[in-house]
Amino acid sequence: MGPARRRAAFRLRGGGSPQILGLLPGKFSIFQLFFAALLLGFVSLLWLQLSCSGEAAGGAGAGAGAGAPRQPCPPQPPAPPADDPAWGPHRLALLVPFRERFEELLAFVPYMHRFLSKKRIRHRIFVLNQVDHYRFNRASLINVGFLESGNDTDYIAMHDVDLLPLNEQLDYGFPEAGPFHVASPELHPLYHYKTYVGGILLLTKQHYEMCNGMSNRFWGWGREDDEFYRRIKGAGLQVRRPSGITTGYETFQHLHDPAWRKRDQKRIAAQKQEQFKVDRDGGLNNVRYRIESRTALSVAGAPCTVLNILLDCDTSETPWCTFG
Repeated sequence: MGPARRRAAFRLRGGGSPQILGLLPGKFSIFQLFFAALLLGFVSLLWLQLSCSGEAAGGAGAGAGAGAPRQPCPPQPPAPPADDPAWGPHRLALLVPFRERFEELLAFVPYMHRFLSKKRIRHRIFVLNQVDHYRFNRASLINVGFLESGNDTDYIAMHDVDLLPLNEQLDYGFPEAGPFHVASPELHPLYHYKTYVGGILLLTKQHYEMCNGMSNRFWGWGREDDEFYRRIKGAGLQVRRPSGITTGYETFQHLHDPAWRKRDQKRIAAQKQEQFKVDRDGGLNNVRYRIESRTALSVAGAPCTVLNILLDCDTSETPWCTFG
């Protein structure tokens, strides 16, 4: 190649190394060079993916023996080490009673997974999806979630799907001293009476069993938390609440919009009188249900387990369980 041709190749690039371009064939165009670079980049990425997944190890020589550890792929975030003391020895079962509130669930699962992981709380999120044709029964769903949460969790959070903690100082740790009401009356955006224990309540599994769980007689919205407060007191347990939180009623984000999602507050037949009574016989011992399916899902990268739950109702005991 003469000097004129080498200068022309250099001008075609608009800069760079004339020595390298001078080695190219005389008819090698800028478009061919561009596509060659794309092909080289694609092959490099493919090799990186195969090598980090271990699929390219088959052609390795004796120096890369069969027992050699595989290189982890960069996009995979490391799981918390099982022996890392910073994460603590306990694991939380986050129990989320649910029915047809998908917009809130899509926000809740990834938010709570990030929130708890940042606080180094080992956890599993259980979405307790009621799929029968009875009225919503939050308490029974929590009983089912407790029974189905497995032996690898040792405490629970009864957690509303429409309530997100905004203050990272809120404690979700193991409540060894007794039930811990995260969404206390001083912090909850709506409910401020002193015996309120709804929204977000943490209990060890031992303490929940001491209460015999929650009453299964509360079909429709409300009052099951008030009855559970009496169970806590009857078991000799003391409710504890956050201290030192200065964000007041802005501590949580409440996602519920009452304008378009009406709550089932209807009181049917003897339900008006029954809602203020303490259920001394029922709870974990007599919840009636069937698991239709159990599905592991990932919502925006956050893992959760969805339990499709069919509750059963004895209409001679609680005729208000039906919409009729």
